[in-house]
Amino acid sequence: MQIAVIGAGAMGSAVGRRLVENGARVVTYLEGRSASTIERAKAAGMEPVDLAAIAASSLILSIVPPAEAVTVAWQIAGELRRSGSKATFMDCNAISPKTMAEVASIFGSDCGVVLDGSITGGPPKPGQKGPRLYVSGDTANDSGVLVEYGLQVRRIDGAIGAASALKMCYAGINKGVTGLGTAMLLAAIRSGADAALKRELQESLPDLDAKFVHGIPDMYPKAYRWVAEMEEISEFLGEDDPAALIFKGMAGLYRKMARDREDGGPLAGQLDRLNNGG
Repeated sequence: MQIAVIGAGAMGSAVGRRLVENGARVVTYLEGRSASTIERAKAAGMEPVDLAAIAASSLILSIVPPAEAVTVAWQIAGELRRSGSKATFMDCNAISPKTMAEVASIFGSDCGVVLDGSITGGPPKPGQKGPRLYVSGDTANDSGVLVEYGLQVRRIDGAIGAASALKMCYAGINKGVTGLGTAMLLAAIRSGADAALKRELQESLPDLDAKFVHGIPDMYPKAYRWVAEMEEISEFLGEDDPAALIFKGMAGLYRKMARDREDGGPLAGQLDRLNNGG
């Protein structure tokens, strides 16, 4: 079976590799992508093809940064219409139900089937089952084929938007806690309270401290992608919900951490030294 995976980042390439290892032919579109992305896709066994070949795939998975989800939808829907093809398109991105509805409207009813997907957990690793791919709006079980090729799929009740809502809620908790820890640890460092705060976390909240030790360094290279995700969560909550302001702030925090990485990482260095007892 030919499955197209649009996006060859850490998650997209790992998903592609898992599908290839289980017998699928996986194609991808790499025009305009960086040399490192092209190499990562090829190393995963993903075959670079043109948009016409993407449109000829039975199933198309979009696994890109949230800010690119709508652009990819227009690109794929346009090619399907040009070729007269129909396919099952699954948006697997961290987008709000409102954005997912926009994606579905781009495809309309003349391009095939649109599914709402959300990925929870890190990229697939050898010997592990994860991550979990939640799917809604899949009345015909079109996502079932992915189970045959090694992915862990969980269909959930509800129409398009339900899986996206799940992603917003889970990411809001998981990445929100990481952002909160980052903000307060940096504040402690600025105020000279970092050593005392670190000790208190270790003694009274050891599980949370362990999350920060592992989660903050893991966040750092991904911060640029999390900006749009926090904005999507804010939109999901709605402007009438005061909590939406929390995630607008989180978007700003992750934007700051992304810029810090571009500037050589002085803030990340401070956090690393604190988390490692330096």
